[in-house]
Amino acid sequence: MNAISLKLDETILENAERVVKRRKISRNAYINEAIKAYNALERRRELGEKLRFESGIVAADSLQMLKELEALGDLHER
Repeated sequence: MNAISLKLDETILENAERVVKRRKISRNAYINEAIKAYNALERRRELGEKLRFESGIVAADSLQMLKELEALGDLHER
């Protein structure tokens, strides 16, 4: 494990200390858990942005394909 030094706003530290006491875990364990959860949240946001971008790229092609398939279906019904 790597050691880091950080400065926290007083209210953030006070809230963290309350959680640490209530859960009976170390401050280090709590901070590791919090960073892990935040990293997972950020990863989901990144994936969401990537999905929206890539969906936009294929949207026009998807609509064109749908029109072609509908036209084929219309021909088949005749």
